[in-house]
Amino acid sequence: MGMLLRQLASFLALPFMVAIVVPVWLASRWEIVLRAPAGPAELAAVVTGLVVVAVGVTLFAACLHRFATEGRGTLAPWDPPRRLVVVGPYRFVRNPMISGVIFVLIGEALVLRSLPHGAWASLFVALNAVYIPLIEEPQLVTRFGDDYRRYREHVPRLVPRLRPWKP
Repeated sequence: MGMLLRQLASFLALPFMVAIVVPVWLASRWEIVLRAPAGPAELAAVVTGLVVVAVGVTLFAACLHRFATEGRGTLAPWDPPRRLVVVGPYRFVRNPMISGVIFVLIGEALVLRSLPHGAWASLFVALNAVYIPLIEEPQLVTRFGDDYRRYREHVPRLVPRLRPWKP
């Protein structure tokens, strides 16, 4: 029960804010509403957006599960995994959880056909492009040492490998 509460708290504090609260605020602020597609191009955007959201949620959920079961921690920096997770989606890319959230944000922008939501997705990508190499990765080197260095040498940060890395 403790792990479930830790996971819930970290989810509500981070991805819920990024993928739900901020997009709802943007929709309210810019008076963006979900509307029926007006033509084939908009229909294609909505369908693509729904697929992208589904991929993002699936990827995010798989990562959350791995953090809880193999890493014995959460996605939150204040309660990180105790063991380095290099299985599942982490065999292809070092930051699949962030990729999942990015997919959700891009999908939301497509479904809503919203430039403010697209801008939010772009800002989130930019923030993580700075945060991950400058703050997160040095902390991972400190916590996991040579195991993380070896992993980092073989698995790219954001663009996935075509074949899974086998540690």
